[in-house]
Amino acid sequence: MDTIRNKKPNIAVIGDLMIDEYIWGVCERISPEAPVQVVSIDKENAVLGGAGNVLSNLRALDAQVSLYSVIGDDDNATLLRKLIENIQITQSTLITEAKRITTKKSRIIASGQQVLRFDDETTSPIALHAQIQLFETLQKNLASYDAILLSDYGKGVLTPNLCQDIISHANALHIPVLVDPKGLDYDKYKNATLLTPNKKEASLASKIEIHDKESLSQSLHYFKDTLALKYAIITLSEEGIALLDTKVQTIPTVAKEVFDVTGAGDTVLASLGVALASGLNIVSACEFANKAAAVVVAKVGSATATLNEIEEYEHSLNKGHAQSKIKDFTQIKRISKRLKEQKRKIIFTNGCFDILHRGHATYLEKAKALGDVLIVGLNADESITRLKGKNRPINTLEDRAFLLAALESVDYVVPFSEDTPYELIKDIMPHTLVKGADYEGKEVVGSDISKEVILLDFVDGKSTSQIIEKIQSRTVD
Repeated sequence: MDTIRNKKPNIAVIGDLMIDEYIWGVCERISPEAPVQVVSIDKENAVLGGAGNVLSNLRALDAQVSLYSVIGDDDNATLLRKLIENIQITQSTLITEAKRITTKKSRIIASGQQVLRFDDETTSPIALHAQIQLFETLQKNLASYDAILLSDYGKGVLTPNLCQDIISHANALHIPVLVDPKGLDYDKYKNATLLTPNKKEASLASKIEIHDKESLSQSLHYFKDTLALKYAIITLSEEGIALLDTKVQTIPTVAKEVFDVTGAGDTVLASLGVALASGLNIVSACEFANKAAAVVVAKVGSATATLNEIEEYEHSLNKGHAQSKIKDFTQIKRISKRLKEQKRKIIFTNGCFDILHRGHATYLEKAKALGDVLIVGLNADESITRLKGKNRPINTLEDRAFLLAALESVDYVVPFSEDTPYELIKDIMPHTLVKGADYEGKEVVGSDISKEVILLDFVDGKSTSQIIEKIQSRTVD
């Protein structure tokens, strides 16, 4: 995830733009004029669709984005330009064809159910002069891109000649080209890095009905061999992503809840593009795309997944996996910011936790009960030695951090090498600081940062020092 955050890749999107319009209302009667439902409209909204949804997904993933497309000279085009302005992309090249209708798909949703969709569009290929202008503009900037995404919705922008010009010039510069295909003629995508058809699309285009592992493998090999792709991919909905690199493998899905699959294909294309453009290998890129899609299908309507949402989703999957809870200063600062945006109450405590015992576990359970998320600052080995002497710690930092993270009450563990966690507290800015009751009357480090300081009682007779003394006395005996 940090690789992608740090890269902020520069990606170009070429494809069919459209507006997705949603008209919401209620239906309580039948028209007296004809046997049809009467919908009373409550609200209307419009969002970017087609290649526009790919743009939205890329921006949500912090990519720098340039757009190349062809639209009409109509009211739909005016609205489309405003929607594009709202997502603040780096560059927008929109060529106007006067007689072209800018695509708008309008959906009427009554009482939560879609009852009708009507499309206003032109699907004929764009004019030759528009193809030339589009490609020449792209070519001037081509070397600056980390990846090229072709979003084909069959509305005429991605003609065979334009696709091949883009792919051949990008390949010469070793820039990956990822395609979300449409239709049955995949020859126009030859020599691309990868395509992202779903199972149904792949079955139709390869003329191989995919119904088991063998037919899936045959279809993957068909695409990779006949189209000279670097990777062959078929998305499998709830089953994940099938990949052919040197061998066929399925990257399993990680979706926990599915409410709406609308736009999931755009999310897969965008997230694969961002991952490969950031330097991830193809398997890691597919895993990242699966997680992004899992976030999106848990929402209603065309949606996007942010890096923070994907990171939070990873954390939810790894809950109970101790190692995933151990973070550094940079990571916890980012996580804390996200938690505050979500109105989650952050509790912070710190200590050596040298020999983890019942007293520690009870103390941490009480601390967690005070809020939503418990972050534990953990003294590094050298810090403990300075504070407690040359014979401490008994357990290494790695062991202590892992054991703490294995506790259900602990959400994150952050090691620090200083004598106090003051700098760490400044980064986290927790709502509440928690320390033991032995700090009564003493100044708690960080009390000038957090609004609340709470002192908790320890379990009598339970301490690391007592355990060490007990072990030493038995050794002497």
